[in-house]
Amino acid sequence: MPSPVFPRQRSEEEPATQSHRLQVGAPDGLGLGSLPPAAADLILLGDLGGRYATGAYSRLGGDGAVRPRERRQAESEQGHRITAAIACHVARAGGTVEQLTRLLMHPEHEGGRHAQVIALRSGHARAQGYVERVWASATALVEGTTDVGSREGAHEGLARLRERIETTAWRGERGRTALRVLRAHLNFAQAAGGRLHFASERQAAEEAGISRQTLRQAYELVLKPGGWLRRLRVGYGTEGSTWYLADGPADLQRAGVSRDQPSQCPPDGELGEWTTPETDTGADVDSRVIGLLMGHDAFAHHALGSSALMVIGALHARPGQTPAELTISASLSRATAYRTIARLQGHGLLQRSGAGWALTTQALRGIGNSVPEAATAPAPEPEPAVVGWDVLATAYGTAGVAAARRALHAAERAAYRAALAALDERRSPALTAVVDGRTVLVPGPRADEIPTGWHGPDGTVLDPVTGRAVSGWQVATDGRLILLSPDDDRSYDELVAAHTTALHAWETAA
Repeated sequence: MPSPVFPRQRSEEEPATQSHRLQVGAPDGLGLGSLPPAAADLILLGDLGGRYATGAYSRLGGDGAVRPRERRQAESEQGHRITAAIACHVARAGGTVEQLTRLLMHPEHEGGRHAQVIALRSGHARAQGYVERVWASATALVEGTTDVGSREGAHEGLARLRERIETTAWRGERGRTALRVLRAHLNFAQAAGGRLHFASERQAAEEAGISRQTLRQAYELVLKPGGWLRRLRVGYGTEGSTWYLADGPADLQRAGVSRDQPSQCPPDGELGEWTTPETDTGADVDSRVIGLLMGHDAFAHHALGSSALMVIGALHARPGQTPAELTISASLSRATAYRTIARLQGHGLLQRSGAGWALTTQALRGIGNSVPEAATAPAPEPEPAVVGWDVLATAYGTAGVAAARRALHAAERAAYRAALAALDERRSPALTAVVDGRTVLVPGPRADEIPTGWHGPDGTVLDPVTGRAVSGWQVATDGRLILLSPDDDRSYDELVAAHTTALHAWETAA
């Protein structure tokens, strides 16, 4: 493979102005002037702020404990993150892999140090292969994202995503749980103003009203394989994970707009228009209502559950649906639809509306109607007993589940942060002893402490065998051992210079 062509080097008399720095790169292709200022600084100066070092110098063990990585492995992880970020910037600017290689391999570009080290240790062929693999991942990531130019565009993209979610069939208990998780992340994205947002697993679990284990299963088995949600970076310390909301499967058939077409009807079975997983396009729920109710104790797993959320969301979008229609719009089986309708009717949340069903005023309290046309049917006489969500949670025995979950997560956060603080301070286990019935803390031994029997008069050190004073050594006032040498006469500036030289020699040898 031919060696990369580097640009002209700056002479010693030539000033290093900012205008010249922006021209460093490939003269015949993409230069730093074509990239954003943040990308140019990352290529030229590297990760000065330590943004890409977060989480690179530690890892989670099999028991969930945080352990430090080896220094070389940690530096390699940080270097790979910087290289991937530069590749994404070049891909967004319309560059090529050859231009990326020239930017990374330039000797004055600190951001390409990782690729340069690979070329130095393993040769240019292996470094080129590594850059090509990073480039393939970066181009796939850039092509799978949408370029948003304004805040209005971001909100429009989230509105289109919500429409796509509402008209997708979420089948089975696993699919309905995945919808709750996806709706929780959509709430976070709307608060952040874009599809890229930050949230921890505990926050998402509290928002969706499920456990962390259930949330992980929904992400790993449904949302991640389906292309709905991607975790770009795992959270560390007090920072949440970085998530990105995608558009789901590329071959997903689009149904009618759920809010603009509330009168859409499912296929007619008498005409032979039987629905299958490949042809079913009648799913239509109001995910806003699901997002408002899913965190309540009344919709926990052992209470009304996710099927009740789907029925309420479907009837809120289009009242008057029959059980057969709800099997399609709410993505439920026939048995689950009839069972859920009977349960909600028994609690006074559903009422007859012609041949179908509609939500009662009690069910609509706090959520309202989705569109002006979606008027609920008049309440029958006499009106069923009014039952609140809290009363339902108490009846099912799930009252306080959300509060207990939040308390558990708070305790886990406190323990996790205490473990990180202990790890950062390199603490050792405390030693205690019982003295006169009281537990006292025993100070940890130090390597420079000496037994009291070695202390001589005037701070001298006694030989434990002969009992004579040892020349060249002295005991400090705090019991530490001091070696006297001619270097002790050096000034403070000389000691600082010697320390810097020794530290440089140590890092070079390492």
